[in-house]
Amino acid sequence: MWELRSIAFSRAVFAEFLATLLFVFFGLGSALNWPKALPSVLQIAMAFGLGIGTLVQALGHVSGAHINPAVTVACLVGCHVSFLRAAFYVAAQLLGAVAGAALLHEITPPDIRGDLAVNALNNNTTAGQAVTVELFLTLQLVLCIFASTDERRGDNLGTPALSIGFSVTLGHLLGIYYTGCSMNPARSLAPAVVTGKFDDHWVMASPGSLLGAPEPVQAQPSVL
Repeated sequence: MWELRSIAFSRAVFAEFLATLLFVFFGLGSALNWPKALPSVLQIAMAFGLGIGTLVQALGHVSGAHINPAVTVACLVGCHVSFLRAAFYVAAQLLGAVAGAALLHEITPPDIRGDLAVNALNNNTTAGQAVTVELFLTLQLVLCIFASTDERRGDNLGTPALSIGFSVTLGHLLGIYYTGCSMNPARSLAPAVVTGKFDDHWVMASPGSLLGAPEPVQAQPSVL
């Protein structure tokens, strides 16, 4: 409980709130259907990837810049954060995501808002297929995060922010066709809360991303 009395802990929790707010705001904003400039898959993927890369670089030194409950769960499983810190991080991420989506909703013209890029099953994708895709998307993301921040490695080139940004971009280039690409329960929850559309939310918010997150944590120290 000593963490609760630490200013550094409070700053870290706020950093997770702010980072997730900004990530969701810019990410969802890139997917809005403006009549004269419909978004492409590449545009959306780049926006989410650049958003994560920017925020990891800006706030990683404050909180680790998880910006994703699935990443925080993976860090908890890997004993990189305490249960208390993980709980506060997840709460901050969920609140920040909803705040970011609500802000985007309020500043966007009603005829453009649509469903705020809520995640949904696309192209006749079944629930089982969606869960499997999200599992592998999240697995590669968490694997990249742990590998690029592994202090035992001496061959790391560039920065973790760049690698993680590329990983998020990669996930979107595939995942958009199936589910709109979640990889992040907070990103999925936010537009669903603001628009009230929870039709496929269970697929995005729990089984895929949260099951995929711990796997690299267990494999990386002993296998990789």
